[in-house]
Amino acid sequence: MKWQLLWCFPLGVFAVEPLPKSDPAKVGMSGEALAKIGPAVESLIATRKLAGGSVLVLRKGQIVYQESFGHRDIESEKPMEKDTLFRIYSMTKGLTSVAALMLCEEGKLSLDDPIDLYLKELKGQEHWVSLGKTTALRRKTTVRDLLRHTSGFPPTRGGQVLNLRYRKAGVMNRKLPLMNTVEALKGMPLLDEPGSRWLYGMSSDMLAAVVTRAAGEPFENFLHRRLIEPLGMRDTAYSVPGDKADRLATSYRRELKGLKVLETAAESKYLKDPAFKGGGSGLVSTITDYGRFLQMIANGGEFQGKRYLREGTVNLMRTNQLPLSIPQISFGKEQRFGTGFGLGFCVRFDHDDRWDNDAAIGEYGWGGAASTHYWISPKHELVVVTMEQTMPYNWNMEKTLKPLIYAAVGKSEKE
Repeated sequence: MKWQLLWCFPLGVFAVEPLPKSDPAKVGMSGEALAKIGPAVESLIATRKLAGGSVLVLRKGQIVYQESFGHRDIESEKPMEKDTLFRIYSMTKGLTSVAALMLCEEGKLSLDDPIDLYLKELKGQEHWVSLGKTTALRRKTTVRDLLRHTSGFPPTRGGQVLNLRYRKAGVMNRKLPLMNTVEALKGMPLLDEPGSRWLYGMSSDMLAAVVTRAAGEPFENFLHRRLIEPLGMRDTAYSVPGDKADRLATSYRRELKGLKVLETAAESKYLKDPAFKGGGSGLVSTITDYGRFLQMIANGGEFQGKRYLREGTVNLMRTNQLPLSIPQISFGKEQRFGTGFGLGFCVRFDHDDRWDNDAAIGEYGWGGAASTHYWISPKHELVVVTMEQTMPYNWNMEKTLKPLIYAAVGKSEKE
C-alpha cells in the first residue's frame, strides 16, 4: 500500500539523479573534435535549414557534450535551451517497444502470439487482393510483426483504395481514443501478408493497443508508471502543462524562401490532453529526458540501479530481425541499404555507401517527423540525440554531425 500511495505524488517530489558529466578526454574522446559541432549547427541555422537545435552526446554513460543553438521561436527571439520541449513524433515508438517487451518478459505477452489473441476485434482478418477481393491469410500478424513493422497493416495516409477505406472507417482517427481504432478495424483486410514486407505505418499504435489489453490498463498509464516516471523523464508526456508551455519550441516548415511557422507554443494542440494516445507518435520530451531513456537501452536495459529489461531482450531490439526475404528497410523508392530493423530500432548491419555511409556497423536508432534523431553505437559506447522542429523530415543535422562525432572517438571509415 505504501508504494501505491507514492505513485500518487508528482514526479517532481522525488529526487532525480542527473546524467553524469565528464571531460571528453577522460572517456577517450577529443574535445577539439567535439568543438566543431557548434560551428556546424550554426552554419545550418545561418542558411535557414532550421531555426535552432540541441545536441547531446554521451560516451560510456557520461555527458561529454550538450549545447543548444539558435532559437526555439524566431519571432520572439527566445533561445533554444537545454530544457526546451520538442514534439518527438516517431521517437515515441522506442518507448512503446520497450513497454511491450517488458510484458513479454513478465509472461503477459509472447513475441509470436497472434495479436488477435488480445485484439479480438481483428479475428478473421484477410489479405486485400483488389477491390472487392480478399483471400485468407497464410498466417496471422504477431507481436513480433508489430515490433519490426512487418504487420501487413497499410499506412492510413495515401490515396490508394485501401488507405481511403481505412480512413473512412475511422481507423487512426486522432479525435477519438486509441481503442476506437481497434473497433474500427473489424472486418478490415490487411494490405500485405504478415512478414512479407517492411512497411512503416500503424504497427506501433496497434502495439500500444496490445499493451493496453495485456496490461489491463490504458497504454499511457502503463508507459508513465513503468518507464517515464522511474527513468526520471520529468518533461515527457502526451501534453504540455500550462506552466511549461513557454518552453515548447515553435515548429517550422522549410520552404524555398526560408522557414514558415507551422505551430507556435501558444497555439499548440499539445496544450490540451489528446483523446488519442498512441504508440507511434504523440509524446513531447526534452533532449535530456530522451537521453536518459537511450542510456538505459545502451546499458542493456539497466539505468541508475534499476533494471527495466534483460540484456538479452535489449539485444533483440538492436539486432536485425527482418527475414532474408526483406534485404533492407525502405520508404517507397528510398532503399536504406545495409539497414534492417530490430524489435524497436533500425539497425546498421552492413556498410553500404549508397545509404548513410558515415554510420557504424551495429549502430541503431530512429527519428521523428520534425527532424529529431538519435543513434547509439555499441562499439563506440556512444549515445547521440539531436533535436529540432523542422518539417518536412530531413537529415541535415544527423548528416552534418555524425562524421564529426565519430571522428572524436577515432572511428575508421569502414567500421
